[in-house]
Amino acid sequence: MLNVSNLHVAYGQSEVLHGLDFMVAPGEIVAIMGRNGMGKTTLMKSLMGIVPTRSGSVAVGGADITHLKSHQRVAKGVGFVPQGRMIFSTMTVQENIETGLTVSGESRVPPDIYELFPVLLEMRGRRGGNLSGGQQQQLAIARALASRPKVLLLDEPTEGIQPSIIRDMARTLKRIRDERGLSIVVSEQVLSFALDIADRVLVLENGDIVQDQPRAGIDEAQVARYLSV
Repeated sequence: MLNVSNLHVAYGQSEVLHGLDFMVAPGEIVAIMGRNGMGKTTLMKSLMGIVPTRSGSVAVGGADITHLKSHQRVAKGVGFVPQGRMIFSTMTVQENIETGLTVSGESRVPPDIYELFPVLLEMRGRRGGNLSGGQQQQLAIARALASRPKVLLLDEPTEGIQPSIIRDMARTLKRIRDERGLSIVVSEQVLSFALDIADRVLVLENGDIVQDQPRAGIDEAQVARYLSV
């Protein structure tokens, strides 16, 4: 569903990602792990078209999206939940979700999104800025799902969220995958969360993939060493 081939990404003359190669199968959840500064957010922004690709290619469902702008990538089936959530704080919950409908052509929030996030249905008239961090994260995921993506990208979704909410989020992401057949890519530093949801774990170190293992084959101690400062 997602095919990244020899991806090189740079800021000016400084190359950050050095020829990454990986694939994500339909319905697969892949966790991208690594310490801060190792290239996780750059990879996510590159996949979303926010940071340009120096060379290499990105394809979704067999369609090359390497040179498309961000909104064009959304139309091709890429959903993005950015680090820090980036919801519209002065807009209501419902209005926030509706911004994701521009691609799907639907005029109202589909009921299945509120079924996934009942708290958002209760709070649909409340301003996004008045929600808790965990509720804002649910809102950001709901907004991304409103575009009916094939691939869902989440950048550091557990950041600033309490452990009980993290467990709920893990259950919800697996439910989204099971019910919608989505491929999900999560950049993450919390190992327990990644191991809870992922079918496969990739570890980034200085812009290179140094580990690519199925969940069953993970050496947790070794991955933890890569994550330690």
